[in-house]
Formats: sequence, C-alpha cells, structure tokens
Amino acid sequence: MTLIQEKTLGDKVRSDFPILHQEVNGHPLVYLDNAATSQKPQVVIDALRNYYEGYNSNVHRGVHTLSAKATDEYEAARQKVVKFVNAASYQEIIYTRNASEAVNLVAYSWGLNNIKAGDEIILSVMEHHSNLVPWQMLAQRTGAVLKFVELTETQTFDLEQFKSLISTQTKLVSVVHVSNVLGCINPVEDICKIAHENGAKVLIDACQSLPHMPVDVQAMDCDWLVGSGHKMCAPTGIGFLYGKLEILNAMSPFLGGGEMIDEVYLDRFTYGELPHKFEAGTPAIGEAIALGAAVDYLMGIGMDKIHAYEQEMTAYLFEKLKDIPELTIYGPKPQADGSGRAALASFTAGEIHANDLSTLLNDVGIAIRSGHHCTQPLHQYLNVNGSARVSFYFYNTREEVDVFVTQLKETIAFFNQMFS
Repeated sequence: MTLIQEKTLGDKVRSDFPILHQEVNGHPLVYLDNAATSQKPQVVIDALRNYYEGYNSNVHRGVHTLSAKATDEYEAARQKVVKFVNAASYQEIIYTRNASEAVNLVAYSWGLNNIKAGDEIILSVMEHHSNLVPWQMLAQRTGAVLKFVELTETQTFDLEQFKSLISTQTKLVSVVHVSNVLGCINPVEDICKIAHENGAKVLIDACQSLPHMPVDVQAMDCDWLVGSGHKMCAPTGIGFLYGKLEILNAMSPFLGGGEMIDEVYLDRFTYGELPHKFEAGTPAIGEAIALGAAVDYLMGIGMDKIHAYEQEMTAYLFEKLKDIPELTIYGPKPQADGSGRAALASFTAGEIHANDLSTLLNDVGIAIRSGHHCTQPLHQYLNVNGSARVSFYFYNTREEVDVFVTQLKETIAFFNQMFS
C-alpha cells in the first residue's frame, strides 16, 4: 500500500502566490531571495487593487463615502499591526515608507535632541546599512561616539563584550534582531534589559524577524522597533515604527506639512496627536491597507507555525549543504531541529565569485542574492569581498532545496573544472 505523504506548509500555501508559478530561462522559478524581499499572496494584491478600483481617496480629510472608507481601512490596518507586534496602543504605530525611514525618524527626532558630544551609541558589526548610516550621520553632527559589538567564535552577537562596552555614557543601543547575513537570532530581551539598567534607550531592527517568527514588543521591552512591509508579504513603500507611547509623545515631529498638524497660523502651528504628528503629507494609503491584508494572512497561518516550518527547512538545508566541501557558511550552525538561526545561509565557495555563482544559478531559474547584502562592514570584518545568500520563506519547499543544492554542486564543479 502506498502511503500518501502529508503536505507541508510550503506545499499548502504555494497556490496563494501567483508569481511562483512561472518559468525563468526555461526552468521553473525557484525563488530563494526572501531576505531581500518576499513575494505577495493574491489576497494582498487584491487588497491593493481593490483600494484603487473601489475607493481610492485621501484619508482623514473628507466626509464623503470614499474618503470615509479609505480612512477606516487605513486605520484598521494600523490596528492589525498593533496586534501583530503586541503594541499597547494604536498611537505607538507610525507608518513610514520603509524601515530605513523609521530609523531616520528616531535619529533626527529623538537623536538630535537627546544625543550630545561624548555620548555613546552602541551598534554591532553585523548591522544593515539602514541601521548604521543614520547613526554615523548623527554622530558626525553631534560628536557622539559609536561603539561596536563584535562576534563570538561562533559568529553570534557577543553579549559579554556588549556588557563591557555599555556605560553611563551610553544613550542608545541599536541592533538587529536577526542578521540578514549570519542568520543569528540576537538576544534582544537581554540587550534591552542591560541597556535599560544603564539608562540607555534601545532600537531593534526587526526586518528579518517580523516575517518569520512571533515578535512581542512589550515582552522584548524595546523603546523602538522598525519593520518593513515588503519583507513580510506586503507591498514595497510601506513600513512602520513602533515606539513606546511616552517616548513618542516627547519626540518632536520629523517632517512638517499637511496631516501632521492640529492648527496652523501664518506665524506658528501646533501639531496633531500621535500617531499623526509623524505622518506628514498624503501617506501610502493603498500600501498600508495591503500591509493590513498581509498581517491578516500571516496571522491566519500563525507565526508559530511559520517559524516551526522554517526551522525544519533550515535543518534540511544545512544537512544538504554539509556535503559540499568547498562551502564556507557564515553564522552559527543550527541545532539538529533547525533552531538557533534564521532560514538563510550566506556562503562563499573557494575562489568562485559570488556573482558568478548567482548568475549561473539564475540560468536554471534559481534566484539567490550575491554581494555584500547591505552589510559592507560585516564582510570587511569577515575578510570576504562578498557572499552568496540563499534565504527561505514559508512558501518554499524541500523540493526547491533539492533543486538548489543539486545545481549549486554542478555550478561549483563547472568552475572547479575551469580552474584546474
């Protein structure tokens, strides 16, 4: 009797994503570049289209039917994000264009008013440029000192070094939750606790964690957290900033203009209440509504289920990759069950350039990333010019892992023959 194998999560949801069902260069698409951006389910595409086809109108500024519906849907999406990260209030969620804008909002609105010469900002060597350059710019303007947490021998966040770096001069700690290169999951609750014990505020870059695992800002006790919609099944052009209510209330507006005001006179203005005082101008209305649809979709599956499935995929991937001796994989090794790191692997293959690997894999329909992944300082720290990166999401399957590993072996063998 033939046993019918139970469908995995990846098998069950693939039909929800129209883009996955195509050929690239005559081969079925194997999309493994999810750390750069995720694909969008039909319900998110429909939400964006429905806004523009059915009730396109500006929010908060009209009493007519279309404006009222747009406003209701726009603010309903904010409430969904509130629930998704377990914020205490809708006033703690600020819509931004992306996570980079959210970090800059904090740097300019809070940083310029609270950081002075000699104050310390602690980052890590694994930070994405979006969580590095704004603080470099702030330090240049204020005379603040940047300090960097390095890596342990297993290429994880060095918590003991962090404890030695932090001092009464530390005003801010800004670190990534999950590294987009190393795949390590940083101990953010411990980081927040230690920082607060020393009087410092904490910002968490959650772009690589929000799409893949449950995130609870109250349990984490961070002061700010930033997220990017396009990595979590939502459109590009929409992200958000979470901030504790009392901190956001004390911060001055980031941008001036319409929407963020209360009253305006020729010689002065008063700004509106949260969250609107940080949302100047016409926002990305359709994108925000579609972000709400993406949150509904993810929560409908369950972030626990997504995380558990991706751990299984991680274990399977690393079991397959260990048979390729040419590979150097960066970041910690996963546990036997795939826990302990994200579902991605950044690697080099001897003298083969990462771009060459990526190009030949693309020839057979496999999409991976190559380069420095917006982490040039980390690659300098690792003493590599660049790396190739394969990154998974819950719609990927074991069969795609098999295709990728088979083609990777053949690609490496091709280059080895060329070099010999």
